[in-house]
Amino acid sequence: MLVLVINSGSSSLKYQVRDVAAGSVLTEGLIEKIGMGNGGDGDGEIEGPRDHAEALEQVDAAIHQELGDLELAAVGHRVVHGGERFAEPVLIDNEITRAIERLNPLAPLHNPANVLGIRAISKKWPKMPQVAVFDTAFHRTLPEHAWRYAVPDELYTNHGIRRYGFHGTSHEYVTRRAAALLNLPVNEFDGVIAHLGNGASVTAIRGGRSVDTSMGFTPLEGLVMGTRSGDLDPSILVFLGRAGWSPEDIDTMLNRESGLKGLAGNNDMRSVVEAAEAGDGKAATALAVTSYRLAKYIGGYHVAVGGAKALVFTAGIGENSHQFRALVAEKLGALGVELDAGLNAERSKEPRVISTPQSGLPVLVVPTDEERAIAEATAAVVRSGQ
Repeated sequence: MLVLVINSGSSSLKYQVRDVAAGSVLTEGLIEKIGMGNGGDGDGEIEGPRDHAEALEQVDAAIHQELGDLELAAVGHRVVHGGERFAEPVLIDNEITRAIERLNPLAPLHNPANVLGIRAISKKWPKMPQVAVFDTAFHRTLPEHAWRYAVPDELYTNHGIRRYGFHGTSHEYVTRRAAALLNLPVNEFDGVIAHLGNGASVTAIRGGRSVDTSMGFTPLEGLVMGTRSGDLDPSILVFLGRAGWSPEDIDTMLNRESGLKGLAGNNDMRSVVEAAEAGDGKAATALAVTSYRLAKYIGGYHVAVGGAKALVFTAGIGENSHQFRALVAEKLGALGVELDAGLNAERSKEPRVISTPQSGLPVLVVPTDEERAIAEATAAVVRSGQ
């Protein structure tokens, strides 16, 4: 089955065409600056279109140029927020699209763009099966003591305010790959998975299921990220509001101007590491804060899973920054974590162990592949629907 995987952003559209049976990528690309009047000029970038519908026309043309008249069987969409309703991938119809749209306030940076992508496909290929794969679905197994906030119950019952968690598609995929690397059945895997990219989250896995995760009501909670603050005292927001900051000002500051960018002036981990190694004090502080926050979560989640059988790094920073992995590991001496410096410094696209045989628990690097997971889920839903 050939599946087109779509990951829609507000001004970008990432796509892959995958042969699910073969597990291969037939073509892929990225369209940026949608609605911004001009396009990118790098490899894989296409001149910026006016809207998502026009972007999809460019995707269609690029696919036909690469693959000829191969017929797509379905489209799978990454949808960030599924709320409490969506616990698994679903076949999209008009009612499902509206339900996803009603969740826009819970993920204002993501769900509106996801809906634009869905509507663009519906307009161009009205008969094409579409499947929504939700970032939150894997975390629906969180126990209530993990997803509850200690606020009046009416905030949950009337407004759905609770912890949802994100990056679930990645965490689920990496859980399966890590268990296989350790020769464990998935339902016997207890571990801590750190998905570290510009957005970052860490998840406690017990028996192959998510039992706690760092992101909460929105993707803002938890770790220090590229431009997001992660955890902070809520009274800071009250203080800023009384000082005249608008909700929009606060939202922009927390989501777009904080994290590594706020601490070091740059949200790119590679640049921050280079600056720290060159003696930049702010960059060094940013790395110290970011690695310390993650180490605290790892320690807590080691307890949450009853003793982790592995610590797993994944996503862009987790897979590629040996310096940041080392900084985190240095703070986990109480768990007996010990990296092999040579293995940690190696670059590879394969799952691997980077800890010493004497380490208190294995430390793994497992590349994530959210697009593959979305394609496989899409194919399964379409087959069951047929």
